[in-house]
Amino acid sequence: MPAQKTNAIRLLESLGIAYEVRTYEVDPDDLSAESVARKIGFPVEQTFKTLVARAGEAGVCLAVIPGNAELDLKALARAADGRKAEVVPLKEVQPLTGYVRGGVTALACKKAYPVFLDEFAQLYDRISVSAGARGIQVLLSPEDYVRATGARYAAISKDK
Repeated sequence: MPAQKTNAIRLLESLGIAYEVRTYEVDPDDLSAESVARKIGFPVEQTFKTLVARAGEAGVCLAVIPGNAELDLKALARAADGRKAEVVPLKEVQPLTGYVRGGVTALACKKAYPVFLDEFAQLYDRISVSAGARGIQVLLSPEDYVRATGARYAAISKDK
């Protein structure tokens, strides 16, 4: 039983989606996906981070990419049928999503934004994403994540 039942976890339960919770000690000075992956004992390439961006016709959208990659803004713009994309300033993240940096997730987001899940997710049986709070990750299948968020697969990451 998780220490804290987040809206993201409630959403997964309401959809009957199987998941595993992994908690970790939060270091506010290091919220990197690499650090989270190490703390939950899960491969960094399967630990996905959620970035808030503005892209083309989609407007505000969520880009979900492997923890060891960076967002390819041109590719995100193409996926969103636009000419350009940019990551939103940090001060806008919480008002837009309802989540703080290090706890952003497309699961039970404040609004139903378009979600673009990097195609690398399809390589794995399970991926890890934030459960909507720092210190809590959920592991689930990429297909279940797509079902819960309405995400579309797209090639939106590049090596760091």
